[in-house]
Amino acid sequence: MPMAQPDSGPSRTISTGTVQVAGRTIAYRRAGSGPPVLFLHGGWSDADYWRRQLQGLSDEFDVIAWDAPGCGRSSDPPAGHQLGNYADDVAALVDALGIERPHLVGLSFGGGLAIAVQGRHPDLARSLVLAAAYAGWAGSLDAEEIASRVDKMRGELDRPPQEWAASYLPTFFANPVPQEILDEVTEAIVASRPAGVSAMIEAFATADLRDVLPTIDVPTLLLYGDKDVRSPMPVAEALHRSIPKSTLQVLRGIGHCSNLEAPDAFNAAVRAFLRSAE
Repeated sequence: MPMAQPDSGPSRTISTGTVQVAGRTIAYRRAGSGPPVLFLHGGWSDADYWRRQLQGLSDEFDVIAWDAPGCGRSSDPPAGHQLGNYADDVAALVDALGIERPHLVGLSFGGGLAIAVQGRHPDLARSLVLAAAYAGWAGSLDAEEIASRVDKMRGELDRPPQEWAASYLPTFFANPVPQEILDEVTEAIVASRPAGVSAMIEAFATADLRDVLPTIDVPTLLLYGDKDVRSPMPVAEALHRSIPKSTLQVLRGIGHCSNLEAPDAFNAAVRAFLRSAE
């Protein structure tokens, strides 16, 4: 079993660490103590994306946020890394950290990944929080929309991200957000690695997880902003209809990156749900 290697920091402060999975490094950040909660980020980001959740929920929970393969301090994924392989990486991280039945919280790609984890490792999670999630792009979007997204993103990988990073910001937020957040998101996009982004695109564009949804038998919170233009309400409603134990909670007036746009409301919703699922 791979062993976690903590780098720094006491409990209740955000520490960093790594595990080795099949000869690759998986990095994470961690804070607090209590029931374990593992956060899975979306594209163009890493564990820092969840900083406000690690800070806001570590008073009650053992909060962990990973760097997905190809993101942050984690190694790039091997060629052909599919969504199921990412799910196996999540399971390997959980095993290496020695935690039992963590709650999984995923946003966007991370939400789809949480569904994939449930499909491949149904005994791993205690509950799921699926924020702005898809059942894979192929499971939630029409073919024209998928092709448009893939073509745009593939074309951008050959250009400096400083040229196109800002074009995504209007699709991430429904309201003006502090410049600090805009700077954080822009810097994360600029720092993203083509190997990581391209692997995520290919894995998620072809993923169709609709057959997994009716098999999910753990408490599931669907957390969506009603102004989300990337994962709009019909996507949320389709998941809600298909997941037997799901609750749909709508954040009014909020867009795609709800954990950044409305961190207090996001944290309050997650905290209340996790308490109910314990």
